[in-house]
Amino acid sequence: MSKGDGTGFEHLYTEQKGRDDLTASAASGAGERGSLSNETATTTGDTKWGPTAGKGRTDTRPGITCVRLGVPPNFTPGNQAMTTPATAPETSPITTVAVTGATGFIGRAVVAALIERGYAVRALIRDREKARRVLPGTGQGKLQLVAGDVGDAGRVAELLKGCQACINLVGIIKETRNIATGKAVTFRKSHVEATRTLVTGCIEQGVRRYIQMSALGVTPNGVSEYQKTKFEAENIVRLSTLEWTIVRPGLVHGPDGEFVHLMKDMLTGRIPPFVFAPYFQRSVEDKRVPLGSVTMVDPKVQPVAVEDVAAAFVASLSKPETVGEVYNLVGSEVLEWPTMIRFMRDAMHAGKLEPWGIPSEVAAIGAMVAGKLGFGSVLPFDAGMARMAAQDATASLDKVRGELGIEPKPFRATFAKYASAV
Repeated sequence: MSKGDGTGFEHLYTEQKGRDDLTASAASGAGERGSLSNETATTTGDTKWGPTAGKGRTDTRPGITCVRLGVPPNFTPGNQAMTTPATAPETSPITTVAVTGATGFIGRAVVAALIERGYAVRALIRDREKARRVLPGTGQGKLQLVAGDVGDAGRVAELLKGCQACINLVGIIKETRNIATGKAVTFRKSHVEATRTLVTGCIEQGVRRYIQMSALGVTPNGVSEYQKTKFEAENIVRLSTLEWTIVRPGLVHGPDGEFVHLMKDMLTGRIPPFVFAPYFQRSVEDKRVPLGSVTMVDPKVQPVAVEDVAAAFVASLSKPETVGEVYNLVGSEVLEWPTMIRFMRDAMHAGKLEPWGIPSEVAAIGAMVAGKLGFGSVLPFDAGMARMAAQDATASLDKVRGELGIEPKPFRATFAKYASAV
């Protein structure tokens, strides 16, 4: 299982997000208008959050000491209101963009889209040979490679030098341990600490524009450490003085995505469980009566094409109105998981296995037991992934269409065009 770099499989079990435009059960998190959570902050009308917002307002609710995210220079602890500049400081035109997670599934698409739009790219990578193989523009002077780790402040400073913007695509879906080095790859290191290092580096290097890839459904009270650390990383960005935008993709698909290849391997019986194609269900209790019945519910999903995700990041760079905004990014077609699996099976001519729902809590307990016994790496999921995958991954596209000018493609029509090549 690949990790980091915003792979398609990363978003298979993750992305169900906050509630401004979000629908269904994924809506327990933060909204698209930049609020920290339903409990900690809200917005009013067309208020924007961040360094380019208008004058601050006093929030008179008990315990709330500020209503603006961005921490401007005139803010001091204890103030009941803080103000931000009415206009953003003048910055140089964006010509060179730093990208982390550049060799991942989403990263490759973002780098290609940036170069196609005329930007120069500086990419933080681990493997130069892989980068030269999978990234465009390496021999044309359009792409510079910086080898290193996103947690290394020195390498991050080298990456950001001379850039006017930074796009962070780093993330993992499952914690692992590097066999060669023995080092643990954790959610905290990959999401929180990496984001803090990048944000600090941007401030020190004078890189004002910053775009963070988060995930649909993140919340401070999430069902997994993935969601919680992704949300914590968002807050580091929100509370910075950078001109930030946050993009929250849902399930991302494309011919090179791990999700698509994982589904084909399961449907053709190449990997367990061999006799059916599993997905995770959630239980819903009838609370109208005491000890009400429990129904198993199939989650809904809106798969988004990787090229639409890349287009959203590039569009954000050229649109000042996206500063201080959060975008839930999904496709235009809502499907239940069994329907999606059957369509993929038939389009790829991948056998006759049927989808079979597994209660997410049962799967989560099994994953925890396997982890305790030292067999956690055998399973392609952990407890958090099982619980997240049982949530709906749907959202409204009104904001994406209206502010980014993007019309995400429907899943079935898009998938059918490349299914035979998977």
